[in-house]
Amino acid sequence: MKVLVLPEWSILTDKRRAHIARVTALLDEWAEKMELSADEAQAWHDAGRWHDAYRDGAPELLRPMIGGQDFPDAVLHGPAAAVRLAADGETRRTVLEAVRWHTVGSPDWDRTGRALFMADFLEPGRRFAHADRAFLAAQLPHNFDGVFRQVVRMRLEWTLREGNRIFRETAALWNSVR
Repeated sequence: MKVLVLPEWSILTDKRRAHIARVTALLDEWAEKMELSADEAQAWHDAGRWHDAYRDGAPELLRPMIGGQDFPDAVLHGPAAAVRLAADGETRRTVLEAVRWHTVGSPDWDRTGRALFMADFLEPGRRFAHADRAFLAAQLPHNFDGVFRQVVRMRLEWTLREGNRIFRETAALWNSVR
């Protein structure tokens, strides 16, 4: 089991730290079961530990970090964390794009982004659809693309049901997998 080291600049509650630990543990488990290369497994781990590093940051702190992008407050943390990580020297595009778009999705992701998107949704601490999500999490190492399509569909259905904004990236992601 890898040690979970969060950036010193993280702005997190204890509840969020626990979520990050569960997401990262799930990514590590999948990477091991799928026998990923050391580099790809590390990318998955890093994306997991960094994805919500700014999740509890104030919008007035995060919005200036991402320039003119017109995002609701609830999705600022991913782009802001990606900007900060790049400024700190992170160069792996797959990791930066996974962190940047983990809340809304991206049709341009490789497996790192897709894995983070799924782990963020399927981690066992969430309080809905426990059996369905646990089943999907267990199936992922055997059917990565099929589980990804199902998770995208479930997240899109929730977004529509809640009346939330459908981002251009989300729609493009759905169109790329349907």
